[in-house]
Amino acid sequence: MEFPSYSVPTVLQNAAILTIILAFAGYLITFLSARMLARRRDKLRLVNKRLNEFYGPLYVASEAGNIAYRALLNRQGKEKSDPILDSEMKDWMLWMTTIFMPLNDIREKIIIQKAYLVVEERMPQCLLDFVTHVVGYKAVLAKWAEGNYGERRSTIGWPPEFDVYVKRSYAALKAEQTNLLHSALWRIFHKVFNYKRSR
Repeated sequence: MEFPSYSVPTVLQNAAILTIILAFAGYLITFLSARMLARRRDKLRLVNKRLNEFYGPLYVASEAGNIAYRALLNRQGKEKSDPILDSEMKDWMLWMTTIFMPLNDIREKIIIQKAYLVVEERMPQCLLDFVTHVVGYKAVLAKWAEGNYGERRSTIGWPPEFDVYVKRSYAALKAEQTNLLHSALWRIFHKVFNYKRSR
């Protein structure tokens, strides 16, 4: 009886080599997936920090300020606050000191103390303009406290890009947070389901 051309030790050697290759591949896959999960976890931690400590509070304070501002204008039957008439001055001072400036102070404090959480590499100009606007109002309120009502508004105007920036940044971070919280399988299912629903 003749044995096949391959020998038993060669088969065992091949099996051992295959086992080593599979073990190494398993280790490599485990290492890479652990590394990807760690990066994802770190990224999620940063996104959460930005949302919880910077963009979230900034967004809420800005929305509250906008709602209050529109309510005052509606009450006065105006489209915009400028000019502030003598008959409106008492209301303007009340709203400015009890609603608008406290909200401005909250936003200014967030921007100054948490500037390191800004998404961009450089501080957006609209944030700097907002802080300057608030500082201008602090001077106006100091004059009001002394009985001088000659100035009614900050000499530094409201930056129109500020609200757009805050809303856009908050929405982008919330979308990124949702993306990081869900697995790739969930995102594929969600895309397919939404695509079919939109047809």
